Amino acid sequence: MLKNIRIFIGFFIISLGLISSPFAVSGEIETTLEVEKVYEAKDVVLIFQDELLNVMKQGKELGFQGRYNKLETAIVESHDLTKITRIVVGKEWKKLSNEQKLQLTEVFSRLSISAYAYNFKEFSGQSFEYISEDQTARGGVIVHTMFVRPEDKDVKFDYMLKKVGNNWRIINIIANGVSDLALKRSEYTSVLKREGFDSLIAKINEKIDNYAKQKG
Repeated sequence: MLKNIRIFIGFFIISLGLISSPFAVSGEIETTLEVEKVYEAKDVVLIFQDELLNVMKQGKELGFQGRYNKLETAIVESHDLTKITRIVVGKEWKKLSNEQKLQLTEVFSRLSISAYAYNFKEFSGQSFEYISEDQTARGGVIVHTMFVRPEDKDVKFDYMLKKVGNNWRIINIIANGVSDLALKRSEYTSVLKREGFDSLIAKINEKIDNYAKQKG
């Protein structure tokens, strides 16, 4: 009788979609829940850097498109590309339609991935070293790292991250004191104001094409 009740309860719970399998080996109800892993800001940066190095080690054989494909997921999962796009165009963002916002975010995301695929295309012993991290006044985190290049000067990369829900995401990268967002904002905001939305999209697509055409 007790066994029949357990079986009934098991199938009732499955019908509600609460568990995937009613019984463990012992015959008891199995309750396995998949919980999304939440990474700290430091971990988000280090995981991304590891993937970057892995792609660099395969850089020549992958070619541009291969590197792009490998890096796309890593960048989407570690960067807040929508927020980055919004910051880049500043106050002009509010003037865009929802369709334009989506289009700009999509093309700017492709630009970001293309830039990584172009700039990190070969490996010659480089490595990343974690230095430290700081909390910002507005609840963000800055992760300080060093890009060690045996055949050239090292580059200090500072990653600024903010939370998106429960997850930390990169919103800016400062290389040797120079903000990537500041450079892009200066360039693209002026184009948007002076020449309009369609011209900005065309210029970004042109830059993407130029990255893709480069050898290596």
